[in-house]
This record gives sequence, C-alpha cells and structure tokens, in this order.
Amino acid sequence: MKRSALFVALAFASTAAFAFHCPVDMKKIDAALAKHPNLSAAQLSDVKKYRAEGEVLHQAGKHQESIDTLAKAMNILGIK
Repeated sequence: MKRSALFVALAFASTAAFAFHCPVDMKKIDAALAKHPNLSAAQLSDVKKYRAEGEVLHQAGKHQESIDTLAKAMNILGIK
C-alpha cells in the first residue's frame, strides 16, 4: 500500500515538473525572438511553428511532447 502511494506521488510530481518546464521554455524562446536573431526566413518560420505547437501540446497536457517540440525551436535559436 505504501509503495503504491509513493509511486502515485512520484508519478504526479514528475508530471507536474514537466508541466512547469514548458512555460519556462516558451519564455526563453519568446525572449530570444524579441532580440531579432539572425535566422533565415525558413528557420524563423520553423521556430514560430514549434513554439506554437509546443504551447498547444502543453495546454493539452502532453508535456513531454511539448518539451520535445519546444526543444526543436530552442535548438534552432541556440538556446541551451
């Protein structure tokens, strides 16, 4: 019983951690875009597409997919 409760608590905590990670990544992307990075039109389009997709996934509760999608935008922008 205690192990089950611990497992549920850890699963919830990890989901919550991913949920809070998404907005942080979105803010980093927004801040980088506000600095008008030197990107090609195609790269800028991809960054904006990944940023938007990441937000939609976050709102749908698909946090790992959101993080993965936002990471694509951050990679193009050179954000670690």
